[in-house]
Amino acid sequence: QVQPVESGGGLVQSGGSLRLSCTASGSSFSIYVMDWYRQAPGKQRELVATIISDGRLIYADSVKGRFTISRDNAKNTVYLRMNDLKPDDTAVYYCAARHPLTQKSYWGQGTQVTVSS
Repeated sequence: QVQPVESGGGLVQSGGSLRLSCTASGSSFSIYVMDWYRQAPGKQRELVATIISDGRLIYADSVKGRFTISRDNAKNTVYLRMNDLKPDDTAVYYCAARHPLTQKSYWGQGTQVTVSS
């Protein structure tokens, strides 16, 4: 079992960049599939990016070419680098650690990202 904790959110102008971090306590971090989700006010939670233990990456079409997910297993941390941010990227961003066999996800508390126009 792992417990993710996100950090790095904030207020940024349109076109700016932010890097979110998610550090997970617990053991066997490297086997977990790590997901970044976001939820904007009045909208459903959206899967933004995924990194699998073998390094495969998956992105939502809305962030392809602008966001990069990466992980450092030695630090039990996953990152989301966000470039060319747009007001539509404003949301609470959540990190989730998903067990590859049970598919059970462990969620962080979220971090707010606000992009001003």
